[in-house]
Amino acid sequence: MTVLDLFAGPGGWSQGLRSMGIREVGIEIDATVCATRKAAGHATIRADVADYPTAPLRGKVTGQIGSPPCQTFSAAGLRAGNDDLPLCHQALDDLAHGNDTRAAVREACTDPRSLLVVEPLRYALDLRPEWIALEEVPAVLPLFEHTARLLSAVGYSTWTGILNAADFGLAQTRRRAILIASRTRSALPPEHTHADGGTPADLFGDGLPPWRTMGDVLGCPPAIVHTRGNHTTGGSRFPTTGPSWAVTGRARSWLLKVGSRPTATRRRLNQPASTLLFGKAMNHVAWIDADGTPIRRLALEEAAVLQGFPPGYPWAGSRTKQFQQIGNAVPPALATAVVRTLLPAALEVAA
Repeated sequence: MTVLDLFAGPGGWSQGLRSMGIREVGIEIDATVCATRKAAGHATIRADVADYPTAPLRGKVTGQIGSPPCQTFSAAGLRAGNDDLPLCHQALDDLAHGNDTRAAVREACTDPRSLLVVEPLRYALDLRPEWIALEEVPAVLPLFEHTARLLSAVGYSTWTGILNAADFGLAQTRRRAILIASRTRSALPPEHTHADGGTPADLFGDGLPPWRTMGDVLGCPPAIVHTRGNHTTGGSRFPTTGPSWAVTGRARSWLLKVGSRPTATRRRLNQPASTLLFGKAMNHVAWIDADGTPIRRLALEEAAVLQGFPPGYPWAGSRTKQFQQIGNAVPPALATAVVRTLLPAALEVAA
């Protein structure tokens, strides 16, 4: 089995597949992100997905996964992608009719990065993998629905929708648009492993456990957190084990605030985090006390664990770059849940 990971990022899909005993090869252009992947043991081709030739890959790719860059569509950005939606739809139709107009359409886009969302269709039409799984911010769902219709026309069973990563074991209510497609089985959404508040047992099973909370995951991993991030002096060092991870006895009353506005989302330790947004807002993801008093910024190790990565994951680059990688990554738990719907046979082999 060869799985091709487009816009591979630091390894969210990779970690999800690794948990099932599956390896993939990622295409990633960012040198720092490639360094993270290399340190984590994930195979990578450093290249631009939009320029990489598909011909050498024909007949070699079983599965295709990908998370096109979301900055132009994200609520945390300028949303230039909204202006470019008609052009993206045009490029999708053109590709489906064998007419590659990407260069001309890209020139017309407000933000050229918007057009990267059509690349998975180009690869899929050229390589015809057995299955496809894509992830993006919710605003991209109309483009995923369009892509799904075009894939259905060439023999794929497809499903598109919005999934909440908290329903699959992540301690974060991160909502993402998902596209699932298969040439060999019916494409179906993954079954939830958790539920808000949990569900009771019935004749059909034991019910689902409640969503995992920040306290659940930050109180368990054996790691060392430094309150000054990568700074070499000042701050405090403490293990993320037991109640000591939060430094003081007041920790049970801490809230995580995401954003700088007065209406910014606040979540208690006994709740999942809201969607973690970094980029320009990185310094505004912080712990506050119950009365709103700032305590400290969210530590890098905490952010990584809340995104579903193991403690000690080898992030490369500056502190800013590391936070950006975490915020842009697919949560591994969500990746596992999505791919599991497409690979029951592979799971049995891995088990």
